[in-house]
Amino acid sequence: MTTKNIIYSIKKEDINGLKIRGFFEGWSNKPSCEVLRASIKNANYIVLAIDTDNNKLAGYITAITDGVLSAYIPFLEVECSYQKQKIGTTLVKKMLEQINHLYMIDLVCDKELASFYRKVGFESWHAMIKRNYSNQSGV
Repeated sequence: MTTKNIIYSIKKEDINGLKIRGFFEGWSNKPSCEVLRASIKNANYIVLAIDTDNNKLAGYITAITDGVLSAYIPFLEVECSYQKQKIGTTLVKKMLEQINHLYMIDLVCDKELASFYRKVGFESWHAMIKRNYSNQSGV
């Protein structure tokens, strides 16, 4: 699979009608397609990677912000068959174009993903998290 037919969009309505599958790999209680769509639509900022050949969501990134000083990036996901094609890097860059005017842009990631985020301009810091795995599916 190549990325030559990938377009990037910041329009929330573009999520409607796209095929969605292959996200949240490794999650024991994955959110449904409907929950994923709602999560994207409810974010303050989004960037979608859309495979125009298949009308399929290849990847996405979301940000939640106070609109003044801070933003949090809860999700950057690239569907398995589209990984290793710079889609994630492009999604981050396009998101930062939208929110780089803010003082702080934070995210929390798994340790094995830290090197990716360093390459796109983030630095390692300290974070505290709480996870309610029984709510992982969003319902």
